[in-house]
Amino acid sequence: MYRTIGILVTGIFIVSVLLAALALAVSRISLNRHVWLSGFFAGILDFFYMPLKYFFYKFSDPRILDKWMVSLKNISNRNDFKKTTKRMIIAPHCMRAMDCPASSKKTGIQCISCGKCIFTRLKQDAAKYGYDLYIVTGSSFVKHVLKEKDYDGALLIACDYELNKVMMGLKGKNLITYGIPMLNDGCFNTEVEYEEVIETLELLSS
Repeated sequence: MYRTIGILVTGIFIVSVLLAALALAVSRISLNRHVWLSGFFAGILDFFYMPLKYFFYKFSDPRILDKWMVSLKNISNRNDFKKTTKRMIIAPHCMRAMDCPASSKKTGIQCISCGKCIFTRLKQDAAKYGYDLYIVTGSSFVKHVLKEKDYDGALLIACDYELNKVMMGLKGKNLITYGIPMLNDGCFNTEVEYEEVIETLELLSS
């Protein structure tokens, strides 16, 4: 009896390790080209996220894991995102100017298009492509944003860790997500490649 249980547990462990390793390999490949079964492998990485994150923390950089996972989820969600009709852009407040004059509400910073930072252009682009723009001071603000309208698509701009965190948090909420990683992290004076934002808006509108 105990021998059978031991064999079963060992078998499950080996299969889990192999699946996680395969999912990691696929997520790494997804940075450069399209991969099949991206949603399946993204689900595996979500399931094993904590032990994998510990492994990367010990032997590499956990930000690499988040980067790979976001890439995989973008491939998985791309076609479904194109079918959405009520979209929003969620971006972090750390991209705004240090002397930003905008006020804050429970749904985030209220951009006044002063021209001091990238949000003036992003606000115009959001309107052009049919998005509502929300500038949030933390991922906890997302729950307030979701109460504003019945959105079905969310284009996220953040560091890889926050992108992956929010994507996992919104999973199962009838909301399709797509992430654009920033050029740097640290929650201070961060930047995003503006051309990449426009390319993504064009890609998701086609």
